Amino acid sequence: MADLSSLQDLSTASAGGNEQAAPVHVQKLDAQGRAYATGKRKDAVARVWVKPGSGRILINEKDFSEYFARPVLQMVLRQPIVAAQRDGQFDIVATVAGGGLSGQAGAVRHGISKALTYYEPGLRTVLKKGGFLTRDSRTVERKKYGKAKARRSFQFSKR
Repeated sequence: MADLSSLQDLSTASAGGNEQAAPVHVQKLDAQGRAYATGKRKDAVARVWVKPGSGRILINEKDFSEYFARPVLQMVLRQPIVAAQRDGQFDIVATVAGGGLSGQAGAVRHGISKALTYYEPGLRTVLKKGGFLTRDSRTVERKKYGKAKARRSFQFSKR
């Protein structure tokens, strides 16, 4: 019985002193007043800078509508800005490399979301609810030996 009470005393003593509060998110800006973030999706990596401006989005020194010609990819790119209701308030400059266009659009979206939270920490709850801050970890499955592709077997021959 004495062992049980001493364990309870230890647990209350350790729990009472070290209560951790929720993390406080602060604004992170560079010397030029820009927020920087890295976004990733599949094999694509995007470096994104966000600063106050007129709403221009440049990707690899091209306008985003020129770089991502498909309307679906343009919509994917603009989702975090629209969700945060900051359309036309920020200039976004991004460099993206690796993967295909779909992965690159997802990487830029991830980077924009992170950079917006660094610039305006109050937007974190809105973007987190939309699922824009979570890195999509799905990648291509590796090819296994004895298989034609990752899972496909070679054609079976009865004779």
